Amino acid sequence: MVRMKPLRDGLPVLTLLLLCLTVVPAIAGAIWVKVFTSAAIFALAARGASVLYARLGLVNLAQVALVGVGGWTVLRLNYATSLPFEVLLLAGAGVTALIGMLLALPALRMRGLYLALVTLMAAGAFQILFTAFQFPNGGSGFWGVALQSPGEMRRPAIAAGDTAYLRYVICIAALGMLFAAWHERARPGRAWAMIRQSEANAMAAGVNVTVYKVWAFGLAGFLAGLAGGLLAGALNILDARSFAAGESILLFALCVVGGVYGWLGAVLAGILYRVVPALLNDWGLDSDLSLVLFGAALLHALMTAPRGIAGQLSGVLGSVGSAR
Repeated sequence: MVRMKPLRDGLPVLTLLLLCLTVVPAIAGAIWVKVFTSAAIFALAARGASVLYARLGLVNLAQVALVGVGGWTVLRLNYATSLPFEVLLLAGAGVTALIGMLLALPALRMRGLYLALVTLMAAGAFQILFTAFQFPNGGSGFWGVALQSPGEMRRPAIAAGDTAYLRYVICIAALGMLFAAWHERARPGRAWAMIRQSEANAMAAGVNVTVYKVWAFGLAGFLAGLAGGLLAGALNILDARSFAAGESILLFALCVVGGVYGWLGAVLAGILYRVVPALLNDWGLDSDLSLVLFGAALLHALMTAPRGIAGQLSGVLGSVGSAR
């Protein structure tokens, strides 16, 4: 029976996946297909930041910047090689995972506010690099920036259209979240739990604190790299302004609002991050009003809902189930 637990835990993900694959593309217009694609991509990135915070208590304010690193790498390889999209995606995720591991080095000595400041400074540094060198768009040379007639980002053959690409992104995002859930339930997750409780006790029990902290940052970077590659495929051309340091702060705040202890909170964070501003625009309102809503939601989460919206939904569903 114990061996069936991961399967049962994965059933909500599979159910939500099937619902999204069948319902969302059928009812969404062309613009909303792009919005939902972006929401699914950033939900995957949010899952990486959530794992770090929920399992180790580490704040990573460079997650959106790492998404930009993954997108930059995939775009560069797209124009420099003829490799399939899936290979580019894994390569971008691998490079970003390595950079995420480098970000883990300060976490070996600090945490809390000081670690948050270090990762925020890293996000600012990436923002400067993206602005200075721009994203590859098909030009010659290593940086590959063309002033005119930019190239085209190749998509998978089965996901050439926007609707098909939305389904493709949802599948990759679901696999990424299942991959993160497997880490939480396997040996890394048990090690992270011991480290968060007490690093001294974890070391006394034989846990290599350094390895598992670096591992966690590498996982967060891997998911961010996947998200960046998917975003490059969705938009074709990336802009440095999309990866400002403030965006990483906003995404982390929405992770807290949505809930950091599972996949549902990451999905909610992605929806809030992309769908709410689009809704405000659709209603003729300034999308910046979403920041006011997010600020109020963050205060609510910190004061009354430490497990976020996902935790509140689980409590409501549990109450309904027990009432029956």
